[in-house]
Amino acid sequence: MLIDDIDFADLYRQQLALAHRTEKTPDHWDKRAEKMAENCASPQDSYLQQLVAKIDLRGAQSLFDMGCGPGTVALALAGNLETVYGVDYSPGMLAVAARRAQQQGVDNVSWVRRAWEDNWDELPMCDIAVASRSTLVADMRQAMAKLNRQARLRVYTTHLVSTSFMSPVIQRALGREVVELPNYIYALNVLYQMGIYAQVDFIRGPNCQQDNRTYARFEENVKWSFGSLSDEERERLYRWYQQQNASTIAPPSRDWALIYWDSVPLGATS
Repeated sequence: MLIDDIDFADLYRQQLALAHRTEKTPDHWDKRAEKMAENCASPQDSYLQQLVAKIDLRGAQSLFDMGCGPGTVALALAGNLETVYGVDYSPGMLAVAARRAQQQGVDNVSWVRRAWEDNWDELPMCDIAVASRSTLVADMRQAMAKLNRQARLRVYTTHLVSTSFMSPVIQRALGREVVELPNYIYALNVLYQMGIYAQVDFIRGPNCQQDNRTYARFEENVKWSFGSLSDEERERLYRWYQQQNASTIAPPSRDWALIYWDSVPLGATS
């Protein structure tokens, strides 16, 4: 079939390049750790509740949580498992996660500093592997293959449904060309071409960038997505902000695609 001639892993890399996505350093995430723990890691968070409800823990005793952030998923599931590994490349995120674990009396989680691109050979396999809101990676095929190899039973990943973290309206307000990130469709097709026939579900969670009560906070959110702003862009953005209401600045919810599958035998994804 014609679709089999399409290299979706390469298309993903091309779309990421077209979007001018800047690689976020660990330092960037260190600065966001406290805010993420406050806004997106509560046990009452609707995204987290929906995700946890969809993760099948039958027969599982261990969990590998890649891109664990402030321990959102790892801590939510730790009480149902013997061993959990929370993995992230941001030391600030891991420090906040460890503090939250101590506050909650959770002592069966090990926090490990690793990036998607690092060597995982010495990391232990677990029954379940999860990558929640951490899958905008440089190489989708490599990342999904590594996550699959890390799991004995099942893998759960969530990906953007929208093609942008920040509304195209805001990009136009800045005077910038609208750029689109690769969304979940790429990941699903990459997995298919790896021989992994994944299932798809959807989660509607709160938008963690909806705290725009002041212009300073709004500008911080915009710079987080688009990088530094010129004086002209800041002036354009401020004028636009003054004319908006909260719902037009940022929608209250964000949709995520949950892509999950039974792990396949080693070597089947190479």
